[in-house]
Amino acid sequence: MRRDSHGQRFADWNSWRAWGRGTLLPWFDQVRDLFDKAGAGVALRLDRQEVYTTFLDGVRLTDILTDLSADLAQGDLLLPGQALDRFPGCEDDLSHRRWSPATAALVTDLTRLARAWVTQPALAHGMHPGPAVVLDTMAGLLRAQLDAVDAAGPALLRTPPRPSTAATARLVVPARARSALAWSLTPVTVPRPREARAPAVPAQSPPARRPVFDRPPPHPSGEQPPRIPADQMPTHVAVIMDGNGRWARHRGLPRHEGHRAGRAAAREMVYGALEIGLRHLTLYTLSTENWKRDGEEIGAILDILREELEDYPFQDLDVRVRWHGRPERLPQDVVDSMRLRERTTRDRTGLTLTTCINYGGRDEITRAAAALARRVRDGELDPDAIREEDLARHLPQPDMPDVDLLWRTGAEQRVSNFLPWHTSYAELYFTPDHWPETDRRHLWQAIGEYTRRQRRHGASADSPIPGTPGAAPPSGTAEDVGASDVPG
Repeated sequence: MRRDSHGQRFADWNSWRAWGRGTLLPWFDQVRDLFDKAGAGVALRLDRQEVYTTFLDGVRLTDILTDLSADLAQGDLLLPGQALDRFPGCEDDLSHRRWSPATAALVTDLTRLARAWVTQPALAHGMHPGPAVVLDTMAGLLRAQLDAVDAAGPALLRTPPRPSTAATARLVVPARARSALAWSLTPVTVPRPREARAPAVPAQSPPARRPVFDRPPPHPSGEQPPRIPADQMPTHVAVIMDGNGRWARHRGLPRHEGHRAGRAAAREMVYGALEIGLRHLTLYTLSTENWKRDGEEIGAILDILREELEDYPFQDLDVRVRWHGRPERLPQDVVDSMRLRERTTRDRTGLTLTTCINYGGRDEITRAAAALARRVRDGELDPDAIREEDLARHLPQPDMPDVDLLWRTGAEQRVSNFLPWHTSYAELYFTPDHWPETDRRHLWQAIGEYTRRQRRHGASADSPIPGTPGAAPPSGTAEDVGASDVPG
C-alpha cells in the first residue's frame, strides 16, 4: 500500500478513481472470499456494480482526509488536481501545512462528496443479513469519521481526527446485537488452521525482484517473427476473431466446436505478439449483441471462457490481462475469475492483453456520456468546456491507447461496433481465413501490411506524419459479428 500511494499525483477524479479502485477492489474481494469460506456468500448484484465501486471511492476519500497529516508529512497529497484547482491557493497551503480559508473550503467540499459516496442505500440489498450489517455499520462509521474530519479544523493538518467513543458506541453496540442475531440463524463453517505455523515475516522485507518470465513456445514450423524497426511497429492491434461458426459448419460440426478450435488461435496470437514485441493486443471475444444467439451456443462459449480462465496458459509469460465489458448477464464465477486474473497480472509490463467480453462500442460511449452528464449535474464540469479528452477520460478503459491496426478474419469487411472511439484512425485489414485457421504468422503478416501503409492523419500525401509507416525515417454474406462468429 505504501508503494502504491507514495509519490502519486492525479490530474483528475477519473485517474484518482482508477488508482483507488485498483487498490481497494482486491481488498473487497478478499473480504468476500472470507465470507464464502465461512459458508455465507456475499452475492453482489451485478446490476449495482457502480454502487459498490462508488462506495469504495468514498472509503478511499475518507481514508485520505483522515490521514492527511501523515501523508503531507511524507510529501504526499493524494487528492486530484481537479478538486484542488477549485480552491486557488489550497495546494500550496497544504504543501506547507497551513490552514487557510481555501483549505477549509476544500475539506468541507470533500467531506460532503465522501458522505454522498458512502451513503448507498442499495449497497446491501439482497445480501445475507450478517454481511449486510457489516456494510451498513461500516457506512455509519465512515460518516462518523467524516464528522470528525469536519470538526477538526486546523488540527487536521497535525494529527488524524477520530470520532468520539460515544459516537462509535451508538453505531457499534446495536450493530453487534443485530449481527449476533443474524449469525445465530446461519450455520458457519470455520476453516481448520494449518498445522505448521508460517514463518514470521521479517521486520524489513528485502526489495521485491522483478519476476523472470518464460518465452512463449516456438511455432511448430520454427518460423521467427520479422524484424520491424521500433518506429514502424504498431502500438495496439485489435482483432475481430470472425469465422468460428462457419469453420465448424463446413466440417459438419456444431458451431460451438468452432469456438473451441478458435481458442488455440487466440493463444497463438498472444505468443506471436510477445515474440514480435507488440505492446497491446485486444481480442473481441463476446459482444453485447451475441446474447441474441442460441442459448446452447452461448453456454458453450461461457464454458470455454471458464476453462481458459482456470487453465490460464499465460501464467509464466509477461502478459498483463484486462477485461473490457459489462458484468451484467455474465455468470458471477466468470466475472470473479476475470477480475482475479486482472489483479494477479496488473504489475506485468510486457504485452497488455485486453479481452472484450460482453462488450459493445456504442454502449461504451453511452456510459462515458452518462458519466460526463453526472459531473455536469454535480457542478464539477462546464458543459461548454467539454473536449474530446474529457470523454476519453471517462471511457471504461481510459488508459487504452488508440488502435493502430484493426484486423478482421472471416472475409467480412465491417467493424461491428468494436472500439469505435479507439479505431477512428486505425488501419483496417481484412482477411478471408476463418479464425481457427490462423496462427501467429497471420498476425505477423498483418503487422507487416501495416508497415507498408502511409498514415497521414489528415495531412496531405506529400507530408506523411513522421514516425508512421510509409513516412521517411525521423531526423462476404455472413452475419455481423454481433450475431455471428466470435472465438472461444
